[in-house]
Amino acid sequence: MYDTQTASEPDFRVVDSRLMVKVFICFAVLALLSVAIALGGKWVGHRVAMAGNTTDTTQREIVIGNNVIAVPSNTIRFAQARRDGIAQRLDLYLRYPQMDGYSEIASDAFNHANGARKTILFLSFAEQAMSHDMSGRFAPIYSKLIEKPGTPGPAGITFYDFAEKTGYLNERLAVAERPGEEPFVARCLAELEAEDSLAPCERDVLVGDGLSLTYRFPLELLGDWKALDAALAAEMRRIVRTGAEPRTPAG
Repeated sequence: MYDTQTASEPDFRVVDSRLMVKVFICFAVLALLSVAIALGGKWVGHRVAMAGNTTDTTQREIVIGNNVIAVPSNTIRFAQARRDGIAQRLDLYLRYPQMDGYSEIASDAFNHANGARKTILFLSFAEQAMSHDMSGRFAPIYSKLIEKPGTPGPAGITFYDFAEKTGYLNERLAVAERPGEEPFVARCLAELEAEDSLAPCERDVLVGDGLSLTYRFPLELLGDWKALDAALAAEMRRIVRTGAEPRTPAG
């Protein structure tokens, strides 16, 4: 029996087989690309939603001068600072009154969503540059720069305007007497400027060994200044230690 296919005619069975393999490969590649795009989209969306925040709670130890500040990564504001080692400055943010860092549960507070913009504290650590903190500077410095009498505020606070030529434009001083102690003192933006700021009040205190802590907070928390100051003092005792070396990171 003779084969009717001549030498010059293609073998369509081979062609069809090769074509099916190519089609299968194309579909497989497209399927993989589709999966990659979907996963990539989720990753990018997650990164955008995080907006620089992190839920990582890895403990970090940052050395400033003779102090070691031990805090989880999710309390450190800037990504490049989320590492162990020596630094000149450290910036944190904490949710008040929980005194915790960023998490999915606390995301609205940190992203200032749904009206949750009155609970975040911004903390900055640096080596001490002045001999006195803000409370200690009231009698020798601030008391000579303000206009008296002041205006009564919440929880025993008195607001004082700064004299015109002092350089403290659109600011006022919030002062509360503390029997047996130096007064509580904070500088706050004036009311109109304060409305556009998440943390218009600022106070600095000395902590650890030659370490200065400056913390900024919402104006609404002035009415809770006693509890706020106590909470921060307790947090400093917990996270700041002196005369210690940082641990060596694992791995």
